[in-house]
Amino acid sequence: MANLCGGTTMSEQETLRCSSARNRGGVQRVEGKLRASVEKGDYYEAHQMYRTLFFRYMSQAKHAEARELMYNGALLFFSYNQQNSAADLSMLVLEVLEKSDTKVEEEILGNLAKLFSLMDQNSPERVAFVSRALKWSTGGSGKLGHPKLHQLLAVTLWKEQNYSESRYHFLHSSDGEGCAQMLVEYSASRGFRSEVDMFVAQAVLQFLCLKNKNSASVVFSTYTEKHPSIEKGPPFVQPLLNFIWFLLLAVDGGKLTVFTVLCEQYQPSLKRDPMYNEYLDRIGQLFFGVPPKQSPSYGGLLGNLLNSLMGSGEDDDGAEEAQEDSSPIELD
Repeated sequence: MANLCGGTTMSEQETLRCSSARNRGGVQRVEGKLRASVEKGDYYEAHQMYRTLFFRYMSQAKHAEARELMYNGALLFFSYNQQNSAADLSMLVLEVLEKSDTKVEEEILGNLAKLFSLMDQNSPERVAFVSRALKWSTGGSGKLGHPKLHQLLAVTLWKEQNYSESRYHFLHSSDGEGCAQMLVEYSASRGFRSEVDMFVAQAVLQFLCLKNKNSASVVFSTYTEKHPSIEKGPPFVQPLLNFIWFLLLAVDGGKLTVFTVLCEQYQPSLKRDPMYNEYLDRIGQLFFGVPPKQSPSYGGLLGNLLNSLMGSGEDDDGAEEAQEDSSPIELD
């Protein structure tokens, strides 16, 4: 039986494989022509050719080819510092994903993170790109985005020393260890020595508000082990660190009396940040069966995050959800 693409007795699987190979060859030939235009400096002409091919492929439902062409085109324009053209093609990559039934895979998330890392850090396109990418990564639901994509974005922002936004994305990932290492650097380079305990306390409380008990434990143990200004514990010199240590143990036990006594005993430390008691109210609801109290509705961008952390107007599962516009914002 002939197995070559020119044969007449191919199986259906072989036919599909040969068809895919022909399509791939076609994409490579087109990319060669486009690359030549870019190398000659004909950026505008090349950009328009990419867009024309994008709509042609989309009309033929050739989604994989369209995504590959736009992704490689964006990388090419980035390499020539053509930020506007590169950002536009990056948006078209997202459009393919949004309009096709492409499954969320690590390779695609890695590609999206790569495009994000190459965009101008101050461009409005970057904000729009990350918001749409996160929304797609959870199937268009109102959730906060795929944890792996958050983790990749967090690492990029960490490298850029954009610690506050990096922290936001680590918070919505499952990478407690990476978060802790970033916080150690953040504290050492931007914080006061007297605040070393506050950096990790906030992260632990926020992880718990999002019901991510494992990451809360990992970020605490890694941070306290690696921070050069924290003596080995437990117990620790800083009362706030002892409170967090006891809190994590109490969460495992689930006994309300232990939680209540703990919060009362450490009130002097908890008064250092007015948000601590707000977080603890939510933690009491999630892990100790405390009934929710009437909480204020916060406004603005910071309010969107606080309401999601507090579970405002939602049931317990709502702690994992937020507004659809889940662009990175400061947590301070």
